[in-house]
Amino acid sequence: MRLLVLGGTWFIGHAVAAAAVEAGWDVTVFHRGRTGSPPDGVETILGDRTFAADVRRLAQRGRWDVVADTSGYVPRNVLAVAQTLERVTETYVFMSTVSVYEGWPSTPLTDDSPTLFCPSDAGSDFGEDIEDGPTRYGYQKSGCERAVLETFGTDHAALLRPGVVLGPREYVGRLPWWLRRVAGGGRAVAPGDPRRVIQPVDVRDLASFTLTCAKEGNRGSFNVTSQRKDTFGGMLDACAAATGVRPEFVWVPDEVLLRLGVRQWSELPLWRIHDGVWRVDASRAAAAGLFCRPIADTVLDTWEWMSSSGAASDNERASEIGLSRKRERFVLEAIS
Repeated sequence: MRLLVLGGTWFIGHAVAAAAVEAGWDVTVFHRGRTGSPPDGVETILGDRTFAADVRRLAQRGRWDVVADTSGYVPRNVLAVAQTLERVTETYVFMSTVSVYEGWPSTPLTDDSPTLFCPSDAGSDFGEDIEDGPTRYGYQKSGCERAVLETFGTDHAALLRPGVVLGPREYVGRLPWWLRRVAGGGRAVAPGDPRRVIQPVDVRDLASFTLTCAKEGNRGSFNVTSQRKDTFGGMLDACAAATGVRPEFVWVPDEVLLRLGVRQWSELPLWRIHDGVWRVDASRAAAAGLFCRPIADTVLDTWEWMSSSGAASDNERASEIGLSRKRERFVLEAIS
């Protein structure tokens, strides 16, 4: 199989390219050369997907069996890229998100839940951010999906909709923050109910499913979330096992955290109380070959990566993640 990865130097794209190399595929990675680096064993083509001349030059280097687009965010750009590459590839696999759904994050989701409307030629200003509701990011990813389908049709496109993605090389910093906090010991605020089921997918399992879709001809849309029924408490226990440090976890009820102004999703990563956040059905993907490893494996491998690499990130989103020690003391004092 000949695979072209758009992106390929950071988190998901890097995992897809690495998995394809390990599987013996012929892999080309197209990226700007500004951040990160692609895995060993790939052909690298430097260029910017927002420059039409760069994409035309890329197309001249084809042909590929599959394009895996892990860096598409603006519909107008995805439409232009897909149209240029359509003549040199059979299949387009687009990395989307559960944020494309109208009901995210308030209501439970299936693969057939209604999605947000966004034109395929929309620019980066389309959509809006609504508190506890749709986001501009979700609108635009939905428009990107539309662009892919308009260009390749339903018989030659796969749309993957992961929820939260964790694992080695995670640059947003959700799991790395928890691992660092657990390693710090002491009394640690833990959010809500330790029995709360969570559904993060390991980036390597998402990458493996991407290749499965390419190889097996899986087409259409797929929610990509874990169905293993892992819990928040289990994740923190795994953090303690991985780091060798067992803090005193202080489980603070949701309503108390909200009253104290603790921000969901950011100050306490992965904590969000909306009904649909961790109720995403991925049975279609499971039937098509998605396998998800236990979260303890993801936690351990992420800690080993952090320990060997430092896990530094210059991604702007990482600066928004985590409860400061000052804020944590405030919460602990408020409930004592």
